[in-house]
Amino acid sequence: MSREIDPRLLARLTAGRTTRRRFLGGSAAAAAGLTLGSSLLAACGSDSDTSSTTTDAGGPASGTLRISNWPLYMADGFVAGFQTASGITVDYKEDFNDNEQWFAKVKEPLSRKQDIGADLAVPTTFMAVRLHQLGWLNNINHDAVPNIKNLRTDLLEASVDPGREFSAPYMSGLVGIAYNRAATGRDLTTIDDMWDPAFKGRVSMFSDAQDGLGMIMLSQGNSPENPTTESVQQAIDLVREQKDRGQIRRFTGNDYADDLAAGNVAVAQAYSGDIVQLQADNPDLQFVVPETGATTFVDTMVIPYTTQNQKAAKAWIDYVYDRANYAKLVSFVQYIPVLSDMTEELEKIDPESANNPLINPPQSVLDKAKGWAALTDEQTQEFNTAYAAVTGG
Repeated sequence: MSREIDPRLLARLTAGRTTRRRFLGGSAAAAAGLTLGSSLLAACGSDSDTSSTTTDAGGPASGTLRISNWPLYMADGFVAGFQTASGITVDYKEDFNDNEQWFAKVKEPLSRKQDIGADLAVPTTFMAVRLHQLGWLNNINHDAVPNIKNLRTDLLEASVDPGREFSAPYMSGLVGIAYNRAATGRDLTTIDDMWDPAFKGRVSMFSDAQDGLGMIMLSQGNSPENPTTESVQQAIDLVREQKDRGQIRRFTGNDYADDLAAGNVAVAQAYSGDIVQLQADNPDLQFVVPETGATTFVDTMVIPYTTQNQKAAKAWIDYVYDRANYAKLVSFVQYIPVLSDMTEELEKIDPESANNPLINPPQSVLDKAKGWAALTDEQTQEFNTAYAAVTGG
């Protein structure tokens, strides 16, 4: 696929788009109908045992590759480019709408080692870890994915999957503080700024425990990389205190954006990718990684152990990890690259994204971003229940 794309055209195309996470918050039900290919649900309903029939033996990858991805998470023409370069036919579906919903859909066939209609899927890290712990993922042979060397070092060596044996990062993003400069009248830099009495009743926080509590924990000298009952409860207690003071207007999912843009909320916990989009219409909106740090999320590519075409799945990952190819994805999706040294390639096709610190942040920002450890089911239940007692969720 040609890389000679007019950056001005790209800017116009992406300025009005909804990010993957905002889309899911506003219309996840509609997303369930977005498919490019045969139905994953039909495949999941099969009673036949159709475990993996394709191995790494023999010649180059061929046949059909079935991909299950989130809506709005693929650049125009990217799939066609891969098909032309590889000779592999791609059955691409935008049917991955929620990690837990997807897991509920596939856990039964996976437990029986039955085909789920996908050779490669894109769950968030915590879900990839769960699948691995259940023994439902194939390992990713690095010899078949030489471009994996282009991964950011922090992701290649991440504690949740050291060396990236079973999960290949796709895109990442930050959970930080967004604010409406016209409403705050000043810049914000710390978690304590959220509790300024001037913003009483005009602060929103995420209702999701991990997204809501991670940055609070960091501000208290704790880390989501090593959460304990005590450290999580300490963060919850602070949130409860601010709620009781009337500081927090409401707890939200992905629907915080409208209030923030309208000025009903002055300060909000937010996803970096959302603010990139919102700034196109409202330059008063700002996003900051607090001085004590923010949390990061990483969506990953995984190969279910029921795959019908493992070689093609690895060929796809390697194609994605070519920096020139990946620049097209980043320019369209506008999340943070998982590959290192992307500035040069981004500047060739989209200088605006290359110079946007929310899309291509400096290493100093990435160093302050911490991811949650892989939680056990018991921890997830404990933390979610304790936080829901405050949020009302």
